[in-house]
Amino acid sequence: MNTSKKASKGNGASKDIRAMQNGDKNRRTLIQILVAVVLIALVAAIALFIVNNRSTSGDASTATSSAQGPQLTPTSLTDNGAIRFGNPDATTVISVVEDFQCPACKAFESTSGSTLQQLADAGNVAVDYRPIAILDRFSNGAMYSTRAANASICVAENDRDSWMNWHTTMFEKQPPENGTGLPDDELVAIAASAGADSPETASCITDGSYTDWVTSQTQSVISEGINGTPNVRVNGTEISNPTPENILAAAAAAGN
Repeated sequence: MNTSKKASKGNGASKDIRAMQNGDKNRRTLIQILVAVVLIALVAAIALFIVNNRSTSGDASTATSSAQGPQLTPTSLTDNGAIRFGNPDATTVISVVEDFQCPACKAFESTSGSTLQQLADAGNVAVDYRPIAILDRFSNGAMYSTRAANASICVAENDRDSWMNWHTTMFEKQPPENGTGLPDDELVAIAASAGADSPETASCITDGSYTDWVTSQTQSVISEGINGTPNVRVNGTEISNPTPENILAAAAAAGN
């Protein structure tokens, strides 16, 4: 009798242990399923975030970049791609290589721009402006340097008499680095405010008509050993510190 009871108790205990084991196994299985579901949801959320982020970035770039239209070749520039003011036949030539995204170029224009304009107006020298695009990386894919350089050629080709005013205004309106630059409609508005308000200039800016030319011109300037802006030279000799005084001194020396 006692033996039978003990056996019965033993069998009951075994059943209880097995039930507990089965319960633990079921719980582990449930936990594993829940973990898998959470991981799948997390991966899906990350993938969705990446897709949306790429889509947003693309939209921002499209909103600011020129829609590439038919590509044109400038006809009013010098043989080396400069926008020339002053005496076209002068023996003294001051050359300025610049990028409209370049903060140092903005500072140079602020301190020496009026001096260059006075020299050009005097008629004794030629002042050549050579816009290039080496700082597109600082506009988060919006290619501001290229678009601004394109705008400079658009104004030179279609509204040349307004170019100097436009040039001054462009540097005054220079956007900060690591932004998205100025959108094309604002570049059109800047041109119009400076007097370059022809329909040809506006469509040229929005179509990016000289984009390919700007790229080619930039590579040509770099091949000359010019890798930074502003680069100011008088008859090919670089002025390392192009203050108004140094520019005037170099121009006077070149004229003797």
